[in-house]
Amino acid sequence: MRLSHQIIRMQTGFPRRARRTNENASSSLVIRNIVVAGHRTSVRLEPPMWDALHDVARRRNATVHDLVTDIDRYRTASSLTAAIRVYIVDFYRAAALPAGQAETLSPRRLGR
Repeated sequence: MRLSHQIIRMQTGFPRRARRTNENASSSLVIRNIVVAGHRTSVRLEPPMWDALHDVARRRNATVHDLVTDIDRYRTASSLTAAIRVYIVDFYRAAALPAGQAETLSPRRLGR
């Protein structure tokens, strides 16, 4: 082991992670086109996030396009993709709470 790796291992207690090479750098993100406020844009999300977004839209009786338009309209996150992820997490966190406690969460959720 080289001295630099020994120093890093001593400082952190963990070995360094191997660098990514082009052979194993394939992305797990799926790119899809969405119409947001009448404008077509591409969004990159992991497959489980796409599944969750479709599930949330179905539960709200909305299209994915309409839901993402609302998320975009009220977002505070720097990117649309980040805002979508935050919205999905907030939606399921609110759904997991006992009845009556969802109203005590922050007002950044749409339709609440």
